[in-house]
Order: sequence, then structure tokens, then C-alpha cells
Amino acid sequence: MRPWIVWATGLLAYIVAVLDRTTLGVSGLDAADRFSTGPGLLSTFVVLQVVVYAGAQIPAGLLLDRFGSRALIVSGAALMASGQLVLAFTDSLPTAIGARAVVGLGDAVTFISVLRLVPYWFTPRQVPLVTQLTGICGQLGQVLSALPFLALLSAAGWTTAYLSVAAVGVITIVLVLLIVKNTPDGGRDRGDSVSVRETLAGVKTVWLRPGTRLGFFTHMGTQFSVTVFALMWGVPYLTVAQGQPATVAGALLTVSVVAAISAGVLIGVFTGRHPHRRSRLVLAIIASNCLAWTVVLALPVRAPLWLLTVLVIVISVGGPGSMVGFDFARTFNPSATLGTAQGMVNMGGFIASLLLMQTMGLILEAAGGMSFASFRIAWTLQYLIWAVAVVGILVTRRKARRLLAQQDDRILLEGIER
Repeated sequence: MRPWIVWATGLLAYIVAVLDRTTLGVSGLDAADRFSTGPGLLSTFVVLQVVVYAGAQIPAGLLLDRFGSRALIVSGAALMASGQLVLAFTDSLPTAIGARAVVGLGDAVTFISVLRLVPYWFTPRQVPLVTQLTGICGQLGQVLSALPFLALLSAAGWTTAYLSVAAVGVITIVLVLLIVKNTPDGGRDRGDSVSVRETLAGVKTVWLRPGTRLGFFTHMGTQFSVTVFALMWGVPYLTVAQGQPATVAGALLTVSVVAAISAGVLIGVFTGRHPHRRSRLVLAIIASNCLAWTVVLALPVRAPLWLLTVLVIVISVGGPGSMVGFDFARTFNPSATLGTAQGMVNMGGFIASLLLMQTMGLILEAAGGMSFASFRIAWTLQYLIWAVAVVGILVTRRKARRLLAQQDDRILLEGIER
């Protein structure tokens, strides 16, 4: 029972991190009024947070190896609570942007730190399931931002809403300090010391492995659409462009989480039983995303609610679908460089997301603000990213299969020689 309690406490920290990550997405219109800014500068809030998140992945891994999960989870929660506290009281745009960067930094260390607990507290047979549950259940933080946070924002205002989120972060810190330990014996989960120079020297080698790049393009093609929708432009699109009430927009974000959880279980079962069909599944997820958006954007008028619901469900499958990218990294990389490979894979979707978020903001501003017509134009930028991702998947998949064939031939030859 104790392993589940420790894991659940770490999971709570990750759920709060997702809550902190998505609060600005559901309060985008309020932020525009509070800081007197347009869509272009508004997107900078989230873009900067994603830049910090993506750029901190490898340094976060090094710190995790040095100090262990407990210290980094507490540090991440403290950073995020501090950032939300500043946002609660400031009306200065530069200060608010800096606070979001701090939130992004705290967010960057949390997920990998919680995952690091799993192999120390669970048996090898339990690790894959608990890892999948960590990624899936963590998205409940989006439900918290879409429902109670948005309701509190509407009822009590900006300061109370963000102050409440900061308070939840403080509670998380206390619980982690009281319950979480790095290992069952209380020791530090510290691996071999690796210098920054050695890490940087190995980056090129890791990237050149086709499985790493296959994971990168997999993560890129599946994750960005739902990430941009949830973090930044989903609520404004549903309310302003599609004319839905804020309560409906929040409910659709909740539907997104439920769809992601359900799809995550199915994808986990499928990839476990059919590991050689993973890339086909990824391509099918990208194709379904593209088709759903094409149907909605092709309409000259606002889409009916049922079609918007279908859109949200379809793009939400991309979240758990992006986890397949980490499977590719694990298949083609030794354990000594797996952290670097997974960091590279994790950057794929977030780089695509931040580029889309920022460019959409600029297009919306150039088109005269948020409207049905301007959003129609802005969302079409997704097709460029899908095209790059699909080409990358097809090219690297061929190279990865060739490498596996060479490895199988070498193993067979070694067996014959013995």
C-alpha cells in the first residue's frame, strides 16, 4: 500500500503542475483585459512558458540525477506557486510574463521527477502500467482549470482564482515533504555522475539514432494540436469564434481529458500487443486529427456543438498518442542515454506547439482580433506541422527498420558462430 501512497502524492504534484500549466489557457480573455494586450502579446505568455519547459528538459534530468525526485518535486511546486502568486496580484505585463516563465520552469522538473519514483517503488511488471497511469491521470489538472478554476475566476475574479491555485501548490509541497521518499529505504535515487560536457557531447550521437528522431516526429505530429487548444486558443476559439458559453467550453475541455484517459488505456494495450504497428497507429492518429479539423474549418458558419465535441475528442487522442514517441526512444537507445533521448522526444511536440501558438497570435492580431474568420485562417497553420511530422516519421521509420534488421542479422550470425 505504501508505494501507491507515495506515487499518489507525486501524482498530485503533477496534477497541480498541469493545473498551473493550463490556467492561463482558460483565462485568456480575462488576461487580455487585465493586461490590456492583444492576441499577439497574449500568446507570448504561454509561448514563453513552453520555451522554458522544453529548454529545461535536459538540465532538469541532470538535477534529478543529482538531487533525487523529492527535492525536485518540492522545488517545482515552489516555483509554480510563486509564479501563480505573482500573477494573482500584478497588473504589469512584463512581470506577468516573467511569472509565467517561472511556472514553466517548475512544470519542467515535475513530470520526469514523478516518473523517476516509479521504478523504485514498484515491481518491474508494474512499472509500465503505473507510468501510463501517471501520464493519463495527470491530465486531471486540466479538469481542475476548466471547471473549478474557471468557475472561481468568473465568480470571484482574477486575484482570488490565482491566489487559490498558489495555495494548492503550497499544500502539495507540505504533502510531498511528509510522504514522498526517493526510495523505499529512504536513500537518494542517485545514478552515476555525468558532467554537462559529457552530456552535450552525447547529444549528437543520441539524435543521430533513427529511433530518437522517429520519437521526436511522433511526438510533434500527435501532441501539438490538443496542446495549443488546451493551453491557449481553445477557450477563446469556442467562445468567441464558435459562440459557445464559457461553461460549455469548460465542459468540452473536461471531455478532452476523459477522451485522453480512455484513449491512453487503449493505446497502451495496442502498443504492448503490437509493437511493430506503433508507427501505423501514430499515422492514423495524425490523419484523424487532420480530418476532424478539415471538416470544422471547411464550414462557412459556426459548427454545431456535436461536431465541436467530436473535434475535441479526436484531437485529444493525440495526447496519449504522443507517448508512443517515448517507446521509440526506449527501443533504440541504451539506458545510459535514455534520459537525453526522452528529453529530445519531449521537445518535439512542445516546439511545434509554441511555434503554432505564437504564429496564431500574430495572425489573429493582423486579422483584426479574435473572430470566426481570423481563427479559421490561424488554425490552418496546423497542416504545415502535420506535413513535416509525417515526412519525418516516414523517413526515420524506414531507417529504424533497417537498423533493426541489421541488428537481427548480427544476432543471428553471432548465434551461428557460437
